[in-house]
Amino acid sequence: MKPYIYLRALRHVDYSVFSVSEGQKSYYDPVTGSQVAFSSGQQVKRSIIDAVLSELNEQIAPVIFNYELKDKKNISEKEALSIADPSYPDQLLGGWMNAAQKSIPVKRRSPLSISAMRPLHPFLSRLHKENMTFDRSSHHEIHKIVVKDTSGNEIDADTLQELLTSNQRTLPARKFLQDQKRTGGLFVYDIAIDLRTLFCVSMNQTEPELTEEVKNKLLENGWEETQNVFGTCLLCPKERREVIIPALAKALINWRITSNQARTFSLMETLAISVSQNANQIAASIRAKLQEERKAKPLIDTNLPDTKVFVTLPAEAFFLDINGLSTAVEDAEKALVDLMSGFDYKNQLN
Repeated sequence: MKPYIYLRALRHVDYSVFSVSEGQKSYYDPVTGSQVAFSSGQQVKRSIIDAVLSELNEQIAPVIFNYELKDKKNISEKEALSIADPSYPDQLLGGWMNAAQKSIPVKRRSPLSISAMRPLHPFLSRLHKENMTFDRSSHHEIHKIVVKDTSGNEIDADTLQELLTSNQRTLPARKFLQDQKRTGGLFVYDIAIDLRTLFCVSMNQTEPELTEEVKNKLLENGWEETQNVFGTCLLCPKERREVIIPALAKALINWRITSNQARTFSLMETLAISVSQNANQIAASIRAKLQEERKAKPLIDTNLPDTKVFVTLPAEAFFLDINGLSTAVEDAEKALVDLMSGFDYKNQLN
């Protein structure tokens, strides 16, 4: 049994933004000497986990936010702790790190290794800048303008009017946002799934993944003790695996970035998906070929051995000699389901 599944997907981004905290994130590509936009692996992972929970119609695992009361007036912020319980899909698939004070840390590495979503080639994407406004001046009688002095006290209307008149100025109901970044082009992301740990949680006591309380809870709920290459572990019940696998397969392809939707919406439609258990073939299946004059040509190779490539209908707008299928996304989901379902999680060492 091969223990890994590799996935690469190609998306088209049409003048959008991946992050809103400080504008579009970008990094310097030293090969081409250009700035390129990206969506971090952590953001992609969070989006995938959200899609899994949405498909299963289940809630996210609770997080415990701890504070300490030092005296009657002062409360200090302490650590935020995961409950470290793989009964929750986001914990099982996303992993956890629980390092409470005066207790043994428990941590689980996610079985999903997720790359950033970045350009297929730096020459196949662009960073754009635009100036934006938050403008409510057309309804100036409705909105309120507040001016405070250095002590934080609001200035009354007569004093404000005298101040504006003497200084010959106005206070418009608009804000200007300079140099806002947007991006567009062909973007790719990669995912590796470790089937050995996908549904198995280690029972190693020297570097534990579970507390004794959670371990006992899992055993009571039908989790089974078995072995993998890392030692003794608890295996998620088969009926639960059969529910999670299709949801995960769907989420790996159909996730969407939700944090940018109110800013600059893009469908970020999927153009092609390749699924394999050979990482090198995944890289070759969806790639770019460098051309002269700082240009690159996107390529999709459907003839690689042991790699299934699924091309959607929107891809026909970007590739001359390729025919897409209306069922490409669903076919890719099925390929992932078959590979994940076909792995013998119980008898990994046989």
